[in-house]
Amino acid sequence: MTDNNRGRGWNIVWLIFRPIIIFLCACVLVAGILVSAWKYAYTHYIMPPDPNDSTEIEFVVKSGSSVSSIARQLKEADLVRNKGVFQYLSEFIGKGHKLKAGTYTLSRNMELTEIIDILAAGNEAVEVMKFTIVEGLTVEGIANSLVEQGVFTDTTRFLELCRTGAGIAENYDFLKTAQENAQEGRTYLLEGYLFPDTYEIYVGSSEETVIGKMLDRMNVIYGVSYKKRAEELGMTTDEVIILASIIEKEGKSSTFNKISAVFHNRLEDNIALGSDVTVQYALGVKRLVLTDADLAVESAYNTYTHKGLPVGAICNPGDAAIQAALYPDADYLEEKYLYFTLTDPETGELAFSKTLEEHNEIAAQYKELWAEYDKKNGN
Repeated sequence: MTDNNRGRGWNIVWLIFRPIIIFLCACVLVAGILVSAWKYAYTHYIMPPDPNDSTEIEFVVKSGSSVSSIARQLKEADLVRNKGVFQYLSEFIGKGHKLKAGTYTLSRNMELTEIIDILAAGNEAVEVMKFTIVEGLTVEGIANSLVEQGVFTDTTRFLELCRTGAGIAENYDFLKTAQENAQEGRTYLLEGYLFPDTYEIYVGSSEETVIGKMLDRMNVIYGVSYKKRAEELGMTTDEVIILASIIEKEGKSSTFNKISAVFHNRLEDNIALGSDVTVQYALGVKRLVLTDADLAVESAYNTYTHKGLPVGAICNPGDAAIQAALYPDADYLEEKYLYFTLTDPETGELAFSKTLEEHNEIAAQYKELWAEYDKKNGN
């Protein structure tokens, strides 16, 4: 074989294997990056604080402690590297709500999962109870429900904590931001953030603990993907929750995305939201038929007299309403729907329209039905 032929042969071999070699090199590079990232995350957030220290440390979990408070205690005792990682991991593996009160023997060389398992297993017999909060309840509605379910004997302290967030807001970034940006006229700082769900607590738990349970759950629900989507929309977490609370009260889950589209369109066009449920919240009534005087009430929650979102949430929305606030119906957005009307108070059915003329015609058809519903329900 001549030198020229031999050279051409190597060129052909190189052309065949070059992409494979490049691909393998890229794989090695990516694997190296992933390994480095994992090592960094493990070393700084997951690894035991001191793998060589097996000194026994007494750790006490008080009755009614929330996941966030336990995580904070563990960090203060130098038993975990990062309290947030402990909290999210315990919730992720389904043991966040199972951590039990008691006195434990831990050490700084324990893995996170080992600590979670020990605290979830428990070592003391403690009486527990469950309570359920349904979607759409206001802070005051939740307070009354907790009394009815035997969690508390009265609502006073619970409502005061929800009003100010004192001693609680600083533990949650979304509440700290809401507190810093709170406008005059906001009734309850925590309105909107007490996530509706079923919870297990220790009998005799404090108001702080019960509130912490609901806020911890909200912290998990409103995760990275929701925050990223809110940024894409140019909305703060507080604005998303406020909008979700209105959506929750205005309809049912099957229409949430369409309601959201209407409100997004009105916000985009700088048109007052004109939501009856915000007026009902301001007045503290449930009437479907609102008078002109009602609609003119002076309140930072009145979306007839104030453009944009109200000063705060008007209830505590569920996940479906929050998702709808973040993902309005694309077709209704594009087609510029600006109105909707309740057509059946019993089922919550709505009729959507694009023009004020069409909206008024539909509303006139059903106003008498609303009045009958109000009379039937004593509103």
